Amino acid sequence: MVDKISPSLAAAVADIRDGATVMIGGFGNAGMPKELIDALIAQGAGDLTIVNNNAGNGDTGLAALLAAGRVRKIICSFPRQADSHVFDALYRAGKLELELTPQGNLAERIRAAGAGIGGFFSPTGYGTLLAAGKETRLIDGRHYVLESPIHADFALIKALKGDRWGNLVYRKAARNFGPIMAMAAKCTIAQVSEVVPLGELDPEVIVTPGIFVQRVVQTGKASS
Repeated sequence: MVDKISPSLAAAVADIRDGATVMIGGFGNAGMPKELIDALIAQGAGDLTIVNNNAGNGDTGLAALLAAGRVRKIICSFPRQADSHVFDALYRAGKLELELTPQGNLAERIRAAGAGIGGFFSPTGYGTLLAAGKETRLIDGRHYVLESPIHADFALIKALKGDRWGNLVYRKAARNFGPIMAMAAKCTIAQVSEVVPLGELDPEVIVTPGIFVQRVVQTGKASS
């Protein structure tokens, strides 16, 4: 019997190792798997490369992981905002490496990994420092930059409901990066507000099929 339900948050993240590349879903706080991040902090893995849309808000979630000194490098599209003081301090002190990627390119690089695409040409970033060291090409009179896929060892994502096979549905905008990150990681761990019986999720509304999810852990009926 296939049963991907993890007994606890701690068990779900227990094998994340030092030096792993970890994708973390969320657009700011929307869809951020805060409980899984807290479990990762408690677990103790370090020297991590984190892939996320931004670089943490305030002092919780991803910002707390950064503050704990567990992250060596972050790949993101929007590292600085009014409450990104943790990232800002670490970066200015030379304690955190940043790979800045425009948001559309970030999403497509993650999607490309899940789709098995070896790379793609994008016009975004051409002629800027973001294109330094990358192959460029003139296609139909327009300049493009070759972007590489982003693969991950683990993906931590948040969904609204899941079943024991790992099928997931999301709540509105909290969906954001979750589906493509689930496809791009070797091991996807999903926290869900509710685990439902097999067959309760309408196949027509399942966004992430269970084939892309290795572990599901219930964290309660959250609102986002």
